[in-house]
Amino acid sequence: MSLVLGIDSSTQSTKALLVEAATGVVVAEQRAPHPSGTSVDPTAWVEALHIATDGLLERAEAVAIGGQQHGMVALDAEGHVVRDALLWNDTRSAQAARDLVEELGGPAEAARRTGSVHVASITSSKMRWMRDAEPENAARTARVVLPHDYLSHELAVDKDSWFTDRGDASGTGCFSPQRDAFDPELATMAIGHEVALATIAPTPNAVMGRTGSGAVIAPGTGDNMAAALGLAMGPGDVSLSIGTSGVAAMVSDTAALDPSGLVTGFADATGRWLPLACTINAAKILDFGARMLGVDHEGLSELALAAPPGANGVVLLPYLDGERTPNRPDATGVFRGITTTSTREDIARACVEGLACSLADAVGFLREATGTPAERIVLIGGAARSVAVQQVLPAVLGCDVTLPAPGEYVALGAAAQAAWALSGGDQPPVWTPQGTRSLTAEATPEVLDAYRELRDLTSDWH
Repeated sequence: MSLVLGIDSSTQSTKALLVEAATGVVVAEQRAPHPSGTSVDPTAWVEALHIATDGLLERAEAVAIGGQQHGMVALDAEGHVVRDALLWNDTRSAQAARDLVEELGGPAEAARRTGSVHVASITSSKMRWMRDAEPENAARTARVVLPHDYLSHELAVDKDSWFTDRGDASGTGCFSPQRDAFDPELATMAIGHEVALATIAPTPNAVMGRTGSGAVIAPGTGDNMAAALGLAMGPGDVSLSIGTSGVAAMVSDTAALDPSGLVTGFADATGRWLPLACTINAAKILDFGARMLGVDHEGLSELALAAPPGANGVVLLPYLDGERTPNRPDATGVFRGITTTSTREDIARACVEGLACSLADAVGFLREATGTPAERIVLIGGAARSVAVQQVLPAVLGCDVTLPAPGEYVALGAAAQAAWALSGGDQPPVWTPQGTRSLTAEATPEVLDAYRELRDLTSDWH
């Protein structure tokens, strides 16, 4: 029985799944935490990688890593880390993003050249910020890689090899959708001098190296691309992931080059494309509500479901730590409609509905950018376990939502890529999630209308 190892190196932790290559059955699972913050020493990820894979990597015939997207890992000529990595949710490069968009000729040209209109999350925006704010560090930087690239390199015996895949590469702002490859000129523009990038795998299932124990190393990919692979998503399928970030991603046969910047034109891990809309605030909205009301997450659900749809007029615009979709990096959260009769239940309901409406916006942006309706919506992520989310989200979206059994779908998708590289087949394995159910609720369009009224009212506040 062949075993493969799928690794999810996320913002919060490293998760490792040892999986049967033929069936997708999880044999063993381990994890290790990451430091908090939006700027992290990447050697901490290496330590977590070794803890999470201890005793598992040696049993695997192939391995792949799905990593948090966009993080900037700056390395000097000897491959040493220049500064702490800036993560996707670090917003200090918001002005740098605006500068790059202007230099490229505006939003439409930025989308054409890179697949995305730059925001603070994008890697090249962070490179430009470093050029301007830390010129000595920028001058020392000889190579820029992504978090998953850095960890794949750690696993490989060949330390002269730096590699990535087109999926994760497409989120850097240095990738050309027309070339389907890195454009070195974009990297030079960002950091101010020529800089090396990782080599993009020639095929999605290429063998890129070997571990010390002889296991095949697959290219790896970004976390959103790995999740789509783990869910066996096809064209028109939309995944909604509620973790630290909220992500709506649609598998497409064509790139979406959205000049509005609301949708990023990423590639997926199979050779297709993965238009994506990402919010900075997702599960943290529920964390905020629970903390403010002095309850745990189960208590927040109970309170929220005790209030009627619309929360008796209380509406939350949940841009608590700024926002990426829409692009409001300096925004804060806004409550509207609170009166002396408002209850704890209303506040809890408004928090859950604010999260659901933010995700509904993301799905709507995808539909507008691609011209493709969502054929199927699949809900994943830690906050998908919330009973209130399960009941409120289909009501706000106005359609059924597919809920797979709880699982680590990024790590599972990485394992599927590892199995694909091991087999050398034409298509990745299809491991059907077990325990999937359909979430149904009566539509509440008035909730989304009230939310969008508040969203538009506050559009010029920041």
